[in-house]
Amino acid sequence: MDELTEQAEHDARVLGRSLGLTRRQLLAATTGMAAAAAVGLAGGHTHAHAAPAAAAGAAAGTGVLVPPGKRGIILYTVRDAVGRNPLTSDLPSGFKEVLTELARIGYKQIEFAGYGQNANSEGGANLGTPEGAQLLRTWLDANGLEAEGNHGSIPSVINDTTLAQFDAACEVANILGFGHIGTGSDPTGSSYLADWQAAAERWNILGERAATHGLKLYTHNHDAAYNFLLDSGPLDEQGRPTRSSGVRRLEWFLQNTDPNYVYLEMDIYWAHVAQHRFQSYTAPDGSVVADWFDPAGLVAEQTTRFPLFHAKDGALRPDLAAGYSIVPFGAGDIDFTTFFQRIGAKGYHNSMYEQDNASSVNSLGVNAPSPSLSLENSAYSYGNLAALRG
Repeated sequence: MDELTEQAEHDARVLGRSLGLTRRQLLAATTGMAAAAAVGLAGGHTHAHAAPAAAAGAAAGTGVLVPPGKRGIILYTVRDAVGRNPLTSDLPSGFKEVLTELARIGYKQIEFAGYGQNANSEGGANLGTPEGAQLLRTWLDANGLEAEGNHGSIPSVINDTTLAQFDAACEVANILGFGHIGTGSDPTGSSYLADWQAAAERWNILGERAATHGLKLYTHNHDAAYNFLLDSGPLDEQGRPTRSSGVRRLEWFLQNTDPNYVYLEMDIYWAHVAQHRFQSYTAPDGSVVADWFDPAGLVAEQTTRFPLFHAKDGALRPDLAAGYSIVPFGAGDIDFTTFFQRIGAKGYHNSMYEQDNASSVNSLGVNAPSPSLSLENSAYSYGNLAALRG
């Protein structure tokens, strides 16, 4: 999908939000707008919502690498605040108050990490129902926020029960106005080709099904998913391959899933950990072959397969196996300026700040837990995300 098509889809979604329509109700209109943009038929007519395109153009002119409307956060970063008991704290607690605070900081996009909060917060413990999603949607809209996805559960097997559960999750996503539906897990944790083949088959089915709901299905990566696939060489005692042809697992997955239905959310931190950890493979003939992983290069090859990023920073730590430790965005050593300059499709990607340890590690990289720290880190990281120039 090119940038014009993506912009048309976004414009239709913004219009739908203003009219109170779901993704499903807007699917036909979105498809029509996307087609018109793709073939240049929109000329001479007013966009449904021209501001995002104008903002993207203005951002490009100033060298902004992540436009204002594309600056997001996954709520896993502030899970302590979402789960906080409002009866025992004056700090923002629960979805309603946390969303308000994130909007005040400047965030425009939200990625959920489940729909649970403290039971004493408005709406109760579980907002993962259609009724709960309607309540969440009112808070999103009231704060000018756009929800883009969720780290939920993707079926590991295909049957009538799991497909019905997946459809239900898509309906909740439609109420919330998502553009995407996904998971925080890799398609499989296996090293072996056969398991990745099974995962690709399953994801192609689910991706096509998600598209009928107007959603893009995405998987999130950890470092192991960029290790080399075991697909050749002598077999072990259980009949499994022990060596590699040199293809990385997620690269194989990209090559063997439908680009119209299956997408990726690159966690930039874990991709750089993979760059540090997985620098060679054992070839079928037993030789060790050096192979350096280039995260930005992988994205640039097919940039629209990566609609979402986790903008997660890391400080160099050669004493650790991972090579990095997680810190607030802008406090680490990952070169995000070069990364965003290299990947192409400027203004297309949705960048979600994530920091697994935001409630405990501050901008100095010091472990200093505090009830207010995750939101303080969110403000610090937003400023650095907004400051990226190229």
